[in-house]
Amino acid sequence: MRATAALLEQAGQPFVLTEVDLEDPRPDEVLVRVAGVGICGTDLEFSGFFPTPALLGHEGAGVVEKVGAHVTSVRPGDHVAMSFASCGTCALCRTGSPAYCRGFDAVNFSGGRPDGSTAVTHEGREVNAHFLGQSSFASHVVAPERAVVKIDPSLDLLRAGPFGCGFQTGAGGVLNVLQPRPGSSIAVFGAGAVGVAAVIAAGLSGCEVVAAVDVNPAKLQAARGYGATHTVDSSAGEAAEQLAALVPEGFDFVIDTTGREDVLRTAVEALGPLGRAGVIGIGPSESMSFEWRSVLNGRSVTGIIAGSSLPQLFLPRLLELNATGRFPVEKMITYFPFEQINEAVAAVRSGTVGKAVLTF
Repeated sequence: MRATAALLEQAGQPFVLTEVDLEDPRPDEVLVRVAGVGICGTDLEFSGFFPTPALLGHEGAGVVEKVGAHVTSVRPGDHVAMSFASCGTCALCRTGSPAYCRGFDAVNFSGGRPDGSTAVTHEGREVNAHFLGQSSFASHVVAPERAVVKIDPSLDLLRAGPFGCGFQTGAGGVLNVLQPRPGSSIAVFGAGAVGVAAVIAAGLSGCEVVAAVDVNPAKLQAARGYGATHTVDSSAGEAAEQLAALVPEGFDFVIDTTGREDVLRTAVEALGPLGRAGVIGIGPSESMSFEWRSVLNGRSVTGIIAGSSLPQLFLPRLLELNATGRFPVEKMITYFPFEQINEAVAAVRSGTVGKAVLTF
């Protein structure tokens, strides 16, 4: 079938709207008509080195139109949110940790299915797709069943997409991994969509001190509205001193969403004894370093993928919290028609929107 898609012909160039051809879903796949798709920082980071021509996008939500012969969890007409893919057969998948699937890179970042094929072609050329199980910068998606989560049809489909990555990642880092006890302290580095989700989750966990750290005063002000008890403007380079003044004995938990070596070092060194650091951000730094004594006294650093979640369980939980007003992320969403994808990307890069969602 034909679908409208935003192709990236070469790294660094704008997306180009065009028509692509999609294969019918295989026995373990699903065809989804996309209603809305969020733009995530991972899309922007990978646009520099994912093989081209590429079809990106991985925060999609929509309606199932067709299912493969072996699909049992959804059927045509179901409303779904989409998340990452996983092999389903390795030990980590079988024990409920698909975010750490041993074949994660192969099924999410190779540009094709595990067998090397692609469901997407453009004018006879194969397109590198299946990005994080979706490639949902398109009107229709062929996704593996494991990347699809059935959701309540009463929920707003346009809002649901970002729960498959950004909101799930930030909230899951707190709720699934760090699991702070009531009365504890946490500092969240980066007050974008992922960081705000972590801030909200920290409030739900009963944290007494929730400090948002960023260089953007507007984002810090917004973080207050989502439950941050304190904000730290790190643009002057004095974040460590400000954090030490807030919690002199050191924070119980920190989360880094920036992917910057200097920020992560500040985060780890802000911890108190037995403090835990969650590393979420995919950013510009290829390595991390910190003074070795900063990890003594029982401090630990944990990498976190996709909120360490099982999407089929965690996404409905988050969406229910949103529906009851306890996870109010809709306030940060700005909607753009799909045709304005390049304008939306520019807005995300400049930080003028919290979360951009493309609509069809």
